[in-house]
Amino acid sequence: MPFVWIGALLIVLKWLEVGPFGQWSWWWILLPLALAFAWFELIEPLFGFDRRKGVEDNYAKLRRQRIDAQFPGSGNAAAGRRSGSQR
Repeated sequence: MPFVWIGALLIVLKWLEVGPFGQWSWWWILLPLALAFAWFELIEPLFGFDRRKGVEDNYAKLRRQRIDAQFPGSGNAAAGRRSGSQR
């Protein structure tokens, strides 16, 4: 994500011709966006970074289901006790 922000900032600086950025070639300005594309489309799927969040969410959901099956109503009862004791 930082590459996207850097690329957007460089585009604005080039467009407004601020400092030395106005003299830079467009290839250098667009390089961070190309790196972001390579990261999100090639590197993340290659190493499985994009699936990690989905797996963690699935484990959290399964954990909550196990807890609810073992202790029915535990989520609502605990919330009710907390709110009742804080009066």
